[in-house]
Amino acid sequence: MWLTGRPPRRLRAGCNPFIKKLDLELPRGSRCLLIGANGAGKSTLLQVLAGKYMVDMDKIRVIGRAPFHDIELTNSGQLSYLGTAWRKDGGTAGAKVALAADIPARQMIFGVPGVDPERRQRLVEMLDIDLEWKMNKVSDGQRRRVQICIGLLKPYEVLLLDEITVDMDVVGRMDLLDFFRQECDERGATIVYATHIFDGLENWITHVAYVARGELQKGGLAGEVFPAEQLGVHGRLYETVEKWIEEDNRIAPPELEDDAPRKVPEGMGRHMAYYR
Repeated sequence: MWLTGRPPRRLRAGCNPFIKKLDLELPRGSRCLLIGANGAGKSTLLQVLAGKYMVDMDKIRVIGRAPFHDIELTNSGQLSYLGTAWRKDGGTAGAKVALAADIPARQMIFGVPGVDPERRQRLVEMLDIDLEWKMNKVSDGQRRRVQICIGLLKPYEVLLLDEITVDMDVVGRMDLLDFFRQECDERGATIVYATHIFDGLENWITHVAYVARGELQKGGLAGEVFPAEQLGVHGRLYETVEKWIEEDNRIAPPELEDDAPRKVPEGMGRHMAYYR
């Protein structure tokens, strides 16, 4: 996967581009950890790569294709995105209606067409989902498991993850990471994972992309970005990233929190931007 170019202008008219420099090549089978402080541009970057924002065709390439303009890329499941918006208290209007309704997990999971039954069954078992769960009565963690299951039903070539395990317990999170490792090793899938939870990632990641102030500061093979002795040692990854963020915050504090409300630029309709 080749990520290059400049995403759209900052989400307010008249501003300079927020993400200015990003050039990173990830081979098939990569598991890239996307890290940075709140407001560094991680969520915006993932949403741009997922085709959620309108970007000129020559600005962004994922698997050699323009994600916003190439509808088949996302509809086929080749490029899949899982973010934090699909919750009972947030997300799109459609998601809010579904989560507030008395809808069983079975209806939502089996309602996705063109799915391999064996893959669906494996995901249901791995995520420990009760198909009779009602979406308006389960916890955020259980609801998150259903969301993840739906997002992974179709085999992907590139998977973009934005803090999707925040509501999950430690066992469910480690089972999911093991599943992702198998997907990369066996199918050659490529994963970009933005998270602030580093437990268990020291031996999981293959590549790293550290973003600050909308620019790629450090990127490449994990063993080259981090000193070799830090990988495989619990807690050392967190300590290193913490120092990077502290240093960057002394240079310039974050301008916009990742979870701050985002507005559609004037004149841009909902069909041109995904926002939360």
